[in-house]
Amino acid sequence: MRRVLQPAPLHHITPFLRARYWTERSKLLVAAFLALALATVAPAEQIPVRHIQLPRHEFMMARSDTGQIIARAEFTETVAGDEVTMHLTYRFADGSIDDETTTYRQHGTFQLIRNHHIQQGPFFSKPVDFAVEAASGTAATRTADKSGSIHIETEHIDLPDDLANGFVGTVLLNVPPNTAPFRVGILAPVFGGRLIRILISREGEQPFFKAGQPLKATVFRIHPELGGILGWLAQLLNMQPKDVMVWILEGEQPAVVRVVGQLGGSGPVVSSELEGASFAK
Repeated sequence: MRRVLQPAPLHHITPFLRARYWTERSKLLVAAFLALALATVAPAEQIPVRHIQLPRHEFMMARSDTGQIIARAEFTETVAGDEVTMHLTYRFADGSIDDETTTYRQHGTFQLIRNHHIQQGPFFSKPVDFAVEAASGTAATRTADKSGSIHIETEHIDLPDDLANGFVGTVLLNVPPNTAPFRVGILAPVFGGRLIRILISREGEQPFFKAGQPLKATVFRIHPELGGILGWLAQLLNMQPKDVMVWILEGEQPAVVRVVGQLGGSGPVVSSELEGASFAK
């Protein structure tokens, strides 16, 4: 007689499998809360244009939290009328790539036109290929299955006027002195695109050197807001995005001189410094 094996009931599962079971359930709960909690967006808070962006070409060096050089970044900015296109590419020593292209309009305030962000390679826990078209409210996610076939999922989203994907640094270059903490919108590449708010606040000043010249940078903190039970679950499962710190050289030609944070809101913390800039350890 052939014996048919029946699945064991949950209370017979080993402690290891039971722990894994509840961990996976918790992750699904976090996903559900993200889908619900990120659907509501606070009113827009746009920063006026104080410094017209000009063409530029710069390089940055990225280090791990141990100080090891792990990537080099190239930044270019081109201008056509009131439209600015930024292209930032990180090339990692392990072959990974973080590539982001953003076009925005600088006319009274800053308005996103489009953004395309790609992350691929062993440095990242999973690949990202996420594009936003602001005018149509379209978010497109490209994924590849095991056979290499490409799948594109498109979502239509009611986007706020202060959406700042790809040009938060430009916003910081234009923040007036003594500005109170404020928020802008970011479309996160999860669940086909979910709107979140980031809280931006000044943290003081820090001296640094650029080409041997002593200067001071204004330090900003960028805090992703995940409140309530969503924030509690994200912390419990170690899924809470870390704050990002940005150093801005102010003046007639302001510039981002240092960024410390996760790339894309997840993974290891990376410290990126403008070529020629140095900070005290």
